[in-house]
Amino acid sequence: MKHSFKDIPEQYQIKSLFHQTTYLVNGELRSWKGEKAEVYSTISSTPKYKQTLLGTIPQLGEKEAMEALNSATQAYDSGKGLWPTMKVGDRIACMETFVEQMKTKREEVVKLLMWEIGKNLPDSQKEFDRTVDYIYDTIEAYKQIDRDSAKFEKHSGVYAHIRRGPLGVVLCLGPYNYPLNETFTLLIPALIMGNPVIFKPAKLGVLLISPLLEAFQSSFPEGVVNIVYGRGRVLATPIMQSGKIDVLALIGNSKSANALQAQHPKGNRLRMVLGLEAKNPAIVLPDADLDSTVEECIAGTLSFNGQRCTALKVLYVHESVIEEFNRRFAYKVDELKFGNPWEQDVELTPLPEVDKPQYINELIDDALSKGAKVMNKRGGEIMDNYIFPAVLYPVTKDMRVFKEEQFGPIVPIVSFADIEEPLDDMAESNYGQQVSLFGKNIHTLSPLIDTLVNLVCRVNLNSSCQRGPDVYPFTGRKDSAYGTLSVHDALRSFSIRTFVASKDNEYNNKILEDLLDKKTSNFISTDYIL
Repeated sequence: MKHSFKDIPEQYQIKSLFHQTTYLVNGELRSWKGEKAEVYSTISSTPKYKQTLLGTIPQLGEKEAMEALNSATQAYDSGKGLWPTMKVGDRIACMETFVEQMKTKREEVVKLLMWEIGKNLPDSQKEFDRTVDYIYDTIEAYKQIDRDSAKFEKHSGVYAHIRRGPLGVVLCLGPYNYPLNETFTLLIPALIMGNPVIFKPAKLGVLLISPLLEAFQSSFPEGVVNIVYGRGRVLATPIMQSGKIDVLALIGNSKSANALQAQHPKGNRLRMVLGLEAKNPAIVLPDADLDSTVEECIAGTLSFNGQRCTALKVLYVHESVIEEFNRRFAYKVDELKFGNPWEQDVELTPLPEVDKPQYINELIDDALSKGAKVMNKRGGEIMDNYIFPAVLYPVTKDMRVFKEEQFGPIVPIVSFADIEEPLDDMAESNYGQQVSLFGKNIHTLSPLIDTLVNLVCRVNLNSSCQRGPDVYPFTGRKDSAYGTLSVHDALRSFSIRTFVASKDNEYNNKILEDLLDKKTSNFISTDYIL
């Protein structure tokens, strides 16, 4: 998009560069005077297209990475540290302090979300607000877990006091498409369960973490939250090679996850919580309501330009309705408004990755060379920082767009006559996150649902794929995920059941009664938080 600076509303203008000169280690905002990396936005603030310089971030090295690791391991202190042994109520109080401070930074973070990754204003606001809600929901879920644990069980003459305990030091790496929300769905449950964390922001959406650094520093004990900036290979590789990381929490690509896991000298000790790539299909049956199906498929394929792991990345449409579906769908895509994130009713926005328009263009060219056609009039129009969504049909298995997770504005459509065709493709796929199923005949839907739940982890009936609500499980099969992320499940993913057992006799029972009466142990307690 070509805009002059005066066209940008004043509250969203970049009036001064944002130089991040500190990083958080051992409770200190340490000043960095070494190499810095410039952070650019693909959004132009001049009439003649030019990327906008937003600011700079530190490019830390191996020395700083190991300082962060030592800080986290000292905070854990083999399970003896202040944070892992702290009362549940005190950890919750730290988290409440943090979220209250975080809320004061909404305007800054939303503005940086728009500039750094091109997310439109309503979605940027939603990402911030949803993250705040997620923190409060996590606190409430942790209180419930604590209430459920505030008791003794007895079996075969043995008392047991069972709680969930921390796992150790967590390395947290979030994604660029939801650099606040999805990162925090790892970071927040890891922290509240008593694990110290080393967190490296994503390659894009990195500056928007900066307004929150002081809140992290002032809300948690020293060494509990460590935030480092730089290249993943430079920082994460030596941290993993140390063998001192207990949990790898990553939302990103399976290749990155495999590479990092391979660096750990004791892979059997490494707990992994991974949200990875997907190639979620939609299956449109002959009796689908085409009006609502088209609307849902538009949202599924092109919300945030298709840059979501939960995006619909291939549409299977029954041959009896393919012609009408394509006509309606292509028309609706061409009606979508492209513009800068703060403009009203904008649905398509500049792509944050500089090379993404070229990549999408290569997928289009490959498909056209193998017999596909662009079904919409504007499909494939290239701008400096965008390529208009191309609706491609007919797409076949030998095309790159069928096999690769495009993560951008391009929609492959496949016609099918026999329902076994999409089912076989899903079974052969490396991915198994979600599917959208459109239709209404229960005799057709029933056997399909019974099969699909064994191929993916969420079947969306007459609706697009999505993550929320956050109380529901978010996971996947095969290369799409490892571990489950939801408010409740994430707390379980970042903890382990641990307990104190005691034979039922007068001697032991007196000790337990004294422990409960004198409240000398943070672990053995039947108190709970309302």
